[in-house]
Amino acid sequence: MIDSKEALSAGLEAQSYLASPELSVAAFLALRLSRPLLLEGAPGTGKTAIAAALAAALQRPLIRLQCYEGLDLAAAAYEWNYARQMLEIRLAQAHERERAADELFARRFLIERPLLQALTTTPAPVLLIDELDRADAPFEAFLLEFLADFQISVPELGTITAATPPLVVLTSNRSREVHDAVKRRCLYHWVDFPDAARELAIVRVRLPHIEQRLAQQVVAFVQGLRALDLYKLPGLAETLDWSRALVELNTVSLDPAIVQSTLGVLLKYQDDIARVQGGEAARLLAELREQARA
Repeated sequence: MIDSKEALSAGLEAQSYLASPELSVAAFLALRLSRPLLLEGAPGTGKTAIAAALAAALQRPLIRLQCYEGLDLAAAAYEWNYARQMLEIRLAQAHERERAADELFARRFLIERPLLQALTTTPAPVLLIDELDRADAPFEAFLLEFLADFQISVPELGTITAATPPLVVLTSNRSREVHDAVKRRCLYHWVDFPDAARELAIVRVRLPHIEQRLAQQVVAFVQGLRALDLYKLPGLAETLDWSRALVELNTVSLDPAIVQSTLGVLLKYQDDIARVQGGEAARLLAELREQARA
């Protein structure tokens, strides 16, 4: 039983997810108040990962709905199994019987997609609605009933309501603004880049075999990059990827050659790589040496 924010934080930590105190409180309140949790922030800050960590900590199934442009009701909530309905009609015709409309639109013909699965799965799952900002505005309008009452109206069947509300986590990279009506139905938290101390702790938890010195240098270098005016700042996911790459290359400490050859793991735009490969990488490495001497 998760009966306190400390217990939830410990449960997440057991899943190698080190949440900030504010994020732990937001997740705990979403759980206890049965309210959806909307997480906004830059890509790579751990918004998606917390849903999997929550599911594991709470010992609940995880259901994921990946949003994209053009996402519709059939892909997100439900659709009718038209092939099976046609087969039922042909079987009835073969036996010289007629199928009533209510028989053809019975529950057994309904194909459940992630939103409906979240209402009918036992125990109540963790539902991740990932990158909501990629979906269209009409999809947000459909979500309002689901987020407010944890129910979906199926015209041919009626309203399907969750016996126990799922824990819903929505994420947005803020490529566009999520509608206020959606935000009003959710608890809200902005997931920022971690500070140096927490980022180092996350690297050590996720990569227990990394050398302490290398982990400190990686975190300090990434923290320095985030102070630059780059097109795409490296997130926590990139920090972990770069750390794994350096470990695979048997790197003991950062030097100009290893940084230049592995920047593509950390930065994903050529303009950013070209800028850092010049004087910025040398400056950051010089700062690391100064800090080591100090």
